[in-house]
Amino acid sequence: MTTIAPPVVRTKEPTRSSGGRSGSVLWMALPAFVWFVLFGIVPLLGVVALSFTTWNGIGEIVPSGLTSWKATLQDPGLPHALWVTFLIMALSWAVQTPMSILLGVFLATSKRYREFLAVLYFIPLLLSSAAIAITYKALLDPSFGLGSGLGVEWLNQDWLGNGTLAMGVLIFIVSWQFIPFHTLIYQGAVRQIPTSMYEASQIDGAGRVRQFFSITLPQLKYTIITSSTLMVVGSLTFFDLIYVLTAGGPGDATRALALLMYQQGFQANLMGPASAIAVILVLVGLGLSLLLRRLGGRGNESQLEGA
Repeated sequence: MTTIAPPVVRTKEPTRSSGGRSGSVLWMALPAFVWFVLFGIVPLLGVVALSFTTWNGIGEIVPSGLTSWKATLQDPGLPHALWVTFLIMALSWAVQTPMSILLGVFLATSKRYREFLAVLYFIPLLLSSAAIAITYKALLDPSFGLGSGLGVEWLNQDWLGNGTLAMGVLIFIVSWQFIPFHTLIYQGAVRQIPTSMYEASQIDGAGRVRQFFSITLPQLKYTIITSSTLMVVGSLTFFDLIYVLTAGGPGDATRALALLMYQQGFQANLMGPASAIAVILVLVGLGLSLLLRRLGGRGNESQLEGA
């Protein structure tokens, strides 16, 4: 006679509740959220409210509806300032991106002298933009600058008195200052690419140039999107460098949107139109960021997805 064994009762092991973990994450993120609201959202809402008022910065704030917006949108200097802003954005991106990628790939190896060069290249980013502008302004002086000191006639040009030359100088200085930052981003991204991909390509007979265009650049797609977003949004806020170097001149050749906002608010004492320009800056930056994010594809894709 066979006996049937009693069924085994399996007790569930105690599982760690996700509620406690999510709660701790929320508490950790709370200080950053409060800080962002106080110093990001609240000032932005204040600027939006000021754009619908008339205020000289000292007296009473008078609500005026769309008066400031009409004055801003009808200002003939606004389209030109937008054009200068986008020109600086496009030219600085076109110079910084390829140089940053090449330097990042060059510095990604573990050779000792390249680590020293990485530290050396990073120095311009540590300097103040105002100090850099003052230094270059002195060096490019046609009478007492670098050209006169070295006796090089080609350098004795009116670099900041000609609109085209002034824009070229501005792009050069911006690139010289911020290429080290983006080089650091690309350097870290290149080091994340598996070496097995390069080893396999070497077996197939691919050289360094072919590896760069077939492996390195495709793997840097999302890094390029991130770096480009930082460049584009950062170029919208160029003020101190332009103000010290050219003050928007000659004429209005280098007067970007941020400088126009300063001139309207703190030189003409028109805080309403200045606030409207600030809102336009935020909208342009937000729109360009969303566009670049959409061009980059799905945000949850990894850089090593195709590895």
